[in-house]
Amino acid sequence: MMKVEEALQILKEKGYKYTGKREKLIRICAAERRYLSAKDIMERIKDDYPNLSFDTVYRNISTFVDLGILEETELDGEGKYRLACSADGHHHHHVICTECGKTSSLPGCPMNIMSSIPEDFQVTGHKFEVYGTCSDCASVPSHS
Repeated sequence: MMKVEEALQILKEKGYKYTGKREKLIRICAAERRYLSAKDIMERIKDDYPNLSFDTVYRNISTFVDLGILEETELDGEGKYRLACSADGHHHHHVICTECGKTSSLPGCPMNIMSSIPEDFQVTGHKFEVYGTCSDCASVPSHS
């Protein structure tokens, strides 16, 4: 996983001002090995910055996604965010628990076995995620 210092360095290199709020937001995501919603992040930052608006938090999250500091996925129709894996560019995908949001890396990439993409089509990116229930959540009886 990317280190907080790497994330702050990316901010600096891209010309974004360092602020305590931005560092705190990154540290919140770094402390979790799972995806968090913007609301989750807001809940965790409001103790330190009670006057911070949701718009400001969300704008910073969007900026961090654009800069590659945060990774984004969608669970239950809601955007979820986590600290990007690393700045070393090692390409991989994730399995994601739909209950707790925990993630783990998958070895390999399904693009390597894709033969049906037209030769004249230039791929500029792709996304592959596997959703399910982790062993911790699967062992908890359902309350539905």
